[in-house]
Amino acid sequence: MPSKKNLGAFYGLSAALLFGLTTPILKLFLPVYDLLPVAGLLYAGAGLGLGCLEFFLKSTRPSAASKAETPVQTGDIGLLLGIILTGGILGPILMLYGLERIPAVAGSLLLNLEAPLTILLAVTLFREHMGKREVGAAMCIFVGAGLLSYGPGAVYGDWLGVISMSGACVCWAVDNNLTQGLSLRSPLAVARIKGLSAGGFSLGLSWLMGYEFPDLTAMGMIVVVGFVGYGVSVVLDIYALRILGAAREAAFFATAPFIGALAAVPILGEHWRVAEYLAGAAMAVGVGVLLREHHNHLHVHTGMEHDHAHNHIDPHHQHPHEEEVVGSHAHWHRHLPLQHDHGHVSDLHHRHEH
Repeated sequence: MPSKKNLGAFYGLSAALLFGLTTPILKLFLPVYDLLPVAGLLYAGAGLGLGCLEFFLKSTRPSAASKAETPVQTGDIGLLLGIILTGGILGPILMLYGLERIPAVAGSLLLNLEAPLTILLAVTLFREHMGKREVGAAMCIFVGAGLLSYGPGAVYGDWLGVISMSGACVCWAVDNNLTQGLSLRSPLAVARIKGLSAGGFSLGLSWLMGYEFPDLTAMGMIVVVGFVGYGVSVVLDIYALRILGAAREAAFFATAPFIGALAAVPILGEHWRVAEYLAGAAMAVGVGVLLREHHNHLHVHTGMEHDHAHNHIDPHHQHPHEEEVVGSHAHWHRHLPLQHDHGHVSDLHHRHEH
């Protein structure tokens, strides 16, 4: 299903674009303000901004909005708590502790572990599948990210710092895979809940620890950056998770450092080194192979029932309605057992043995 996969790649690369643009912008604030309150404002900006966007969409198109996506449900609380705990609380705390004990160069290199760890968990624990060519393409992207992170300076640090940074990457890898489990729910709602919860915790911890908060002007700018880079970006990323699965999404999102390096030229006046050109070439090769790769074989779908957004163009969603429905809509429906052969990726409808 190449068109669907390309749509997922578009969402993933768009999420990386918005998130990558935040990096050089945040460098304007971090030398002046403490990292934890800035992180809290970013998450809070994401949650508040998405809440306003969700309210606007429901008020302008109430009937369409109510049928377009499946809302978060009571049974999702466990996954939501896991996402908030790993991605919004433990990950940032471990990263902050690690950055205090190791040089920035080593920290940047270690943060690149998030993507390969996401793929490792997706393939070993969550039954996703990646072919050899796709793994090779992902490795090209990871090598490019490593080239961007590496710079002159000693790469050393105590073992507690290294373990903390690695632990942060494990937390975010778990977060990515748990979020994929909620990707059939409304991405706006999932990202809003995560942003408000993580932002509230970080801001509360900053206040308790006596960190200095930015002035009102800087605070407003950080909140806006958070809405775009940590809010809209996460919504797009959840759509990519829905279509592609966590493993392939991680590979596309790993291009964010390259986008940040591009944006740093006009924003910070930085200049490219040879490493940036090599990283761009490696990432371009990786993304190109991922887009061209097709996974196609005869497979069986067992019968199942669930509630999520779908349309009737998809062969998996051929069922009757009491009244005519056009386009994407969400409701509880049943999948009949089906055996067929078509191109697919490891979304939640295609978790089968190979």
